[in-house]
Amino acid sequence: MGKNHNLSTSILVEKILENKEGILSNTGAVVCQTGKFTGRSPKDKFFVKNLKESSKEILWHKSNQYISQKNFENLLDDMNSFMQNCEIYSRNMYAGSDNKTKVSLSIYTSLAWHNLFCKNLFIESEENLFKKKDDHYTIICLPNFFANPEKYGVLNKNFTVINFHDKYILIGGSAYAGEIKKSVFTIFNYLMPTQYNYLPMHCSATVGKEKNDTAIFFGLSGTGKTTLSADPNRLLVGDDEHVWTNENVFNIEGGCYAKTINLSKEKEPHIYNAIKFGAVLENIPLDNDERIPDFTDNSITENTRVAYNLSSVSNKVSSGIAKKSPENIFFLTCDAYGVLPPVSQLNLEQTEKYFLLGYTAKIAGTELGIKEPQPTFSSCFGEAFLPLDPKIYSKKLIEKIINNNSKVWLINTGWVGGSYGVGKRIDIQITRDIIDWILELEEYKTQKNIFIKEKYFDLNIPNVKNKSFSEFLFPEKIWDNILDYEIAAAKLKNIFEEKLNEIFK
Repeated sequence: MGKNHNLSTSILVEKILENKEGILSNTGAVVCQTGKFTGRSPKDKFFVKNLKESSKEILWHKSNQYISQKNFENLLDDMNSFMQNCEIYSRNMYAGSDNKTKVSLSIYTSLAWHNLFCKNLFIESEENLFKKKDDHYTIICLPNFFANPEKYGVLNKNFTVINFHDKYILIGGSAYAGEIKKSVFTIFNYLMPTQYNYLPMHCSATVGKEKNDTAIFFGLSGTGKTTLSADPNRLLVGDDEHVWTNENVFNIEGGCYAKTINLSKEKEPHIYNAIKFGAVLENIPLDNDERIPDFTDNSITENTRVAYNLSSVSNKVSSGIAKKSPENIFFLTCDAYGVLPPVSQLNLEQTEKYFLLGYTAKIAGTELGIKEPQPTFSSCFGEAFLPLDPKIYSKKLIEKIINNNSKVWLINTGWVGGSYGVGKRIDIQITRDIIDWILELEEYKTQKNIFIKEKYFDLNIPNVKNKSFSEFLFPEKIWDNILDYEIAAAKLKNIFEEKLNEIFK
């Protein structure tokens, strides 16, 4: 394996500083820059297409592109040759907290901080020895290896290539560490439905301290998936990737990769307190003298992040496994149109539709040229990571909801009282109060008339009195102009219908 195999955190930090890959912040965390790429590049992800069964199962479309087996073999050969001439850091890890379905990983990186990232994000065992029965994948990540597009059949110099048959993940031309994390998640999105009939999920998960109930939170970036799972009254299973089996819900990862833009100790203490020695900060500017991270500074990117191991979180389920199926399932959306209620309960038909929509909205200022809210859709709240038809995952979700009598809630963490620029974003504490009401009280289970149906989206809104969120429950009542509300609601409803027609055509 070489001299840089399974290095400790301390030695990896020494290597990072020695190689000038990063600098030390006043928190003890290392701060690294990802260069040109400060996020994933979905258009540069490819699966290997061959005559094997795995290729026949993949849904080929614009997000699931392919290269040939021959091009893959040429790429792998050239990457192996490249590694002979540079220092490589190797590591044995696992993904998946459930021993029956875990995937072993042999990881090779040319950057020490990528190796530390993997040490934080994946799972170590006492001996890190792989068993023959394990699904085993090899990951090679070389940011300074740039592809010849014509030679390898890719589009650009950067690439992520996944081969389900030969069990490889090849990453080059990009130093954004999230490419590693999400490639492993993609592996689970292929393996779990095809080999185990389990449901992989892009969600966070928590367990109640007293009732031992499980709750899961689906949501795209910026909707509150990580923030709402960091609940001092509940135990964290994981903040991003899970699998729902026939018996439990287990975390795929052993760490968290949290956004840090505008991070504060008051609002997100679990994340803030995890930024210490061993953690990796990405693209966060520092005060030059004191080396204090400035979490409000987005001059490099809005997508500033921290990678830390779950050992840094005291309020967690140590096994990474929630023993019960979810009692409550939350779909989080940041509705910048301001017309979706802050909470509503979905029936099965609505659950399928909103799951396949995977809706949130971009707002003005987040991207050049955006002047008004822009709807964003990602089936199953993670379409970029789905090798199979999204309807396969939605079907499994509905089956599990029926079998376990789970309740599904649509939670708007976006705007109320008007669209973006007119209304205001609902306070995170109000959303927490809504979640707490659902998780802790039995009121909605025992009172038949607690829900009132709204007219535009046919959603069931709880009619709850004397709560912090009561005044926000019915959006049309808090808009200054009811006509403006009706125009915005009709517009979003039409957008939904057009997207659903596209999905189900």
